[in-house]
Amino acid sequence: MDLYLDTAEVSEIRELAAWGVLSGVTTNPSLVAKSGRSQAEVIQEITSIVPGPISAEVLSTEPQGMIAEGRKLAKIADNVVVKVPLIPSGLEACSVLASEGVNVNVTLCFSANQAILAAQAGAWCVSPFIGRLDDINEDGMQTVRDIVEVYRVQGYATRVLAASIRHSNHVTQAALAGADIATMPAKVLRMMVKHPLTEQGLEKFLADYRKSQEEAEA
Repeated sequence: MDLYLDTAEVSEIRELAAWGVLSGVTTNPSLVAKSGRSQAEVIQEITSIVPGPISAEVLSTEPQGMIAEGRKLAKIADNVVVKVPLIPSGLEACSVLASEGVNVNVTLCFSANQAILAAQAGAWCVSPFIGRLDDINEDGMQTVRDIVEVYRVQGYATRVLAASIRHSNHVTQAALAGADIATMPAKVLRMMVKHPLTEQGLEKFLADYRKSQEEAEA
C-alpha cells in the first residue's frame, strides 16, 4: 500500500518526503486555501518535491468547466492527477479526461456503488472517505473492504485510495482491507512511527553504550 500525505503545506511535504516513505500527495481546495497561495503555484512546487502522483482538484461543478480545469491542471506536471467529485458531472468529466490520457481521482466516494461508477468512467483511483462515514455512524472501513472486493471480482484496474484517515489505526486497517493507497494528514504519518518501546529501547541502548565507554576510560 502506498502512503500519501493529504496536505498543501509545502514545509510538511519537504520534511516527511525526506523519510523516503511517501509515494504521493493529495490536495483539495480547502487545503490549498489554508496555504494562502494559488493552486497552480502550490501544485507546481509539490510536484517538484514528490515525483509520485499529486492530486489537484477542480473547482467547477459543471462537466465542461471540470474538463477545462482538468486539462489545465494536467499540464502543470506529468505527475498531476486531476480530482473530480463523485457526482454525475464529475463522472462525465472523468470519462472525457481519462479518454485523453489524464489520470483522474474520483473523490468524495461513500459507497461501493459509487465506486463502481467511478471505475466504469475510467478513474485512475477512487477515494472512499473513511472518517466521514464513521462520523455518521456508518462503517467507513467496511466500505473500503467492499470496494476492494468488488474491484477484485470485476477486474477493475481503478485503485482504491483510502481517504479521510483520522488516526494511525485507520492506516493499519486500510492496509488489511487491501487499499492500494492511504492518504493522511502529517500528524497521522508521524503517529505511525511513534511507539514508547522504540523510544525506551533507544534510550537504553545509548545509556548502555555511554556506560561502557565511561568504564573503559576509568
